[in-house]
Amino acid sequence: MALFDENVQVSSSMTPAPRRRMSKGMVAGVWALAVALVILLVITFLPTSYVIQRPGPVYNTLGTASAADGTQVPLISVEGADTYPTEGALDLLTVQVVGNRERTPSWFELALAWFDPTKAVLPIDNVFPEGQTTDERNEESAALMVDSQKEATAAALTHLGYDVDPHIEVYSFTDDSAASGILEEGDVILSANGTPVSDAAALRTVINDGDGAPVEMVVEREGEEQTVSVTPKETEVDGETTWLIGVTLLSDYTFPFDVAIQLNNVGGPSAGMMFALGIIDTLTPGELNGGEQIAGTGTIDSAGNVGPIGGIRQKMWGAVGAGADWFLAPESNCDEVVGYVPDGLRVFSVETLDDAIAALDAISGDGDLDALPTCGAAS
Repeated sequence: MALFDENVQVSSSMTPAPRRRMSKGMVAGVWALAVALVILLVITFLPTSYVIQRPGPVYNTLGTASAADGTQVPLISVEGADTYPTEGALDLLTVQVVGNRERTPSWFELALAWFDPTKAVLPIDNVFPEGQTTDERNEESAALMVDSQKEATAAALTHLGYDVDPHIEVYSFTDDSAASGILEEGDVILSANGTPVSDAAALRTVINDGDGAPVEMVVEREGEEQTVSVTPKETEVDGETTWLIGVTLLSDYTFPFDVAIQLNNVGGPSAGMMFALGIIDTLTPGELNGGEQIAGTGTIDSAGNVGPIGGIRQKMWGAVGAGADWFLAPESNCDEVVGYVPDGLRVFSVETLDDAIAALDAISGDGDLDALPTCGAAS
């Protein structure tokens, strides 16, 4: 089929239609769009100084987790004591961080996250302190997780009436540590100036009471007791003079039986309260949660005090995504909760392990939920 006839002569009187010229407004609009696209392309590749927090995986402390070899094992296991069947879930929540000092999110990623209620955009210094590498942060986070598991076990067993025999252990040294070369990592500090010490606060009191004088310590090292002397250094903290020996301490305990918590690739101390609740449920008859799915977060110490955590808004969204209807939040995080609770989630505030157990009792036993503390505007 011919598209045109080559034999047709074009008359000289036939003239092409004039081309329609764009208006000045249209030309300006095209140029503005082109400039905007170029700017967007440029800033997409510019470095940023922010990271993104988003909901991470959710783990049921009454369920299983992946071991290092990939097999599924109980997240909480106990040897040497009677255990009981559990139902439902006591979920711990995690937060994932998108970006680090080696690779920050693009401006385009940040813009998308800014309008997503499940995510938060944070200055990178809030998550990765200046001078700290990603590997160093991961190591610190892993150490905090180990410490939180010990504190949670101590809190749970203390609640159940067991003796947990607390003691403190040298974890690391500061750059200008007065104890460097005298104490060693792994030393268990038994006493200071003749006073038994079982926590960091007790040791700190003995050191400061000496007003800079050498502190004689009895430590257990590789199964043997040794006596060492450390002269503290004078330091000003928050405008007050104090004496420090320059060590980071970890609390440790001697438990009456073995409690193992299996959770790979998760760091930080924020799962402590949920670990404690999971241990109590495992060691007591019946279901502490009444078979319901309950999520929560919060640090915990051996005395059962629940402390604040980061990323609570993302964790509430993680709870909703996992199917939980109930959420236990640290009272000290209530200012971040009010006005940001996702639909379908009911939040109760807790200050202690006893508060958390009271909330579970009310949920499991059809108790008066309206009588439980919540995160109100007054918080």
